[in-house]
Amino acid sequence: MNAPTDLQSFLAAQEKKSLLRFLTCGSVDDGKSTLIGRLLYDTKLLFEDTLASLEKDSRKFGTTGEDIDFALLVDGLEAEREQGITIDVAYRFFATARRKFVVADTPGHEQYTRNMATGASTADLAVVLVDARQGILSQTRRHSVIASLLGIRHIVLAVNKIDLVGFDSDVFERIAADYRAFADSLDFLSIVPVPLSARFGDNVTNRSANTPWYKGPTLLDHLETVPVADDAAGRPFRFPVQYVNRPNLDFRGFAGTIASGVARPGDEVVVAKSGRSARIKRIVTQDGDLPEAVAGAAVTLLLDREIDVSRGNMLVAPDARPHVADRFAASLVWFHEGPLFPGRNYILRTETGQVSATVTELAARLNINDLSGAPAKTLNMNEVGVAHMATQAPLAFDVFRDNRTTGAFILIDRLTNATVAAGMIRGPLRRADNIHWQALDVDRKARAAIKHQRPKVLWFTGFSGSGKSTIANLLERKLHAAGRHTYMLDGDNVRHGLNRDLGFTDADRVENIRRVAEVARLMADAGIIVLVSFISPFRAERQRDLRRHADRGVHAARSEGALQEGDGRRDQEFYRHRFSLRGAGKA
Repeated sequence: MNAPTDLQSFLAAQEKKSLLRFLTCGSVDDGKSTLIGRLLYDTKLLFEDTLASLEKDSRKFGTTGEDIDFALLVDGLEAEREQGITIDVAYRFFATARRKFVVADTPGHEQYTRNMATGASTADLAVVLVDARQGILSQTRRHSVIASLLGIRHIVLAVNKIDLVGFDSDVFERIAADYRAFADSLDFLSIVPVPLSARFGDNVTNRSANTPWYKGPTLLDHLETVPVADDAAGRPFRFPVQYVNRPNLDFRGFAGTIASGVARPGDEVVVAKSGRSARIKRIVTQDGDLPEAVAGAAVTLLLDREIDVSRGNMLVAPDARPHVADRFAASLVWFHEGPLFPGRNYILRTETGQVSATVTELAARLNINDLSGAPAKTLNMNEVGVAHMATQAPLAFDVFRDNRTTGAFILIDRLTNATVAAGMIRGPLRRADNIHWQALDVDRKARAAIKHQRPKVLWFTGFSGSGKSTIANLLERKLHAAGRHTYMLDGDNVRHGLNRDLGFTDADRVENIRRVAEVARLMADAGIIVLVSFISPFRAERQRDLRRHADRGVHAARSEGALQEGDGRRDQEFYRHRFSLRGAGKA
């Protein structure tokens, strides 16, 4: 009879423990996976069969001689074991007498920086490993910057492999001073340096006799005591609507997970985008109605009256509403092999919905060595920058610093569906009060009717010298002879005026096409048949412009030697090859 009671007491005690989510990060071969394996081993959380399997794998894949290779405990992919590197994020749960932990082992290779960002997105603390022989490296700085951008405020600087420098206190102090000097402006609340050897366990869970000069805590002691209480319940109420549940005429509930704050029946809530208000009538779960729900709870809210709330909107506190805007500034971590081009259209996905978005301006690119910002036109893979974003429809959001759930987003490439960037919103960009859409009495149909024609945009694309301008010119002559109102936009001609400030970099070519597409749209609205003759080297821009003009009758023609179909990168490489053979030409 005592067993169930003991089990229930044990489970109740586990529920009362606080939870710390942390990640290990840093440069390649700094010992991140080994450290996690050592933590699990020293806290005696490995089952006998797991330990036996680890010993067997160590003999086959290990790099530590006769010793157990603890890195193999979390490096489970065959490619990881063969190469001795971490590729994907590995999560492990463990608990001690004082606290529960979820640890994310993230890769150190620059190629997998996006995986590191994934692990950091939910963490409260980062263990930044540094090889005592190498000191602070560029990847150490990059991971620290990303951790700061993603809201991590507590850092453990784990100076690993201290045994390989003879447990030298001067080496440890120098690395700690270098890191503090670098991270001084990253808004970390605490930076705790610890000298350790993940392989042999020095200062991991037990204080090492080899470092009598070190008076600080062991790694585990600090992880068990660092104050990282989640204050999400104390923040303003945010409920992103993920699903509208309507099983019958008498039930209309809004399902989602409370991002912050507390919900109780009778509380007033406001629809973020429309401002319409109602009161919470019921808080429904699978186990029955609740008298209260706090941040992190997945619930269905029923309101006391019918209001329009759809997926992608939020129910919020009436006295602390989020920003609603279609323009904002954001920090971007660029993941994709191809560069970011301002003006290109992406899918912006938030916690609950998605919308078309464009980077209108790259305000700065961050130098990870000195944290200075410099003007830039593009972001390359693994670079960090500040961008101005414009969305097709207004978003409801908070500044990421105030709410990590409602202030974060990802950018997705429209052609490949690949995630190209992670974004953290810095704040809205307000338009001037006198800038808005002006209603016009004369519309496109009226302008076209007086010309007795149907306006169209005919887009000719192909390489320099392929004949697109010749064909477009001949067609315009025939249309003009037939009494049609036309205009031809030619790549060379436009660069003498409208686009004379643009060069021939990839970013300038994207902006070149964006401007021309906008001019063509305005001309079509004027009722004119527009012929556009441009190389248009990027498939993404060609398809974007086709979608943009879809309701205006756009037809795309390819001259002999035109760009081949394929992904945007292949178009770009093929274009560069042909362009280098032909010399300078139109863009």
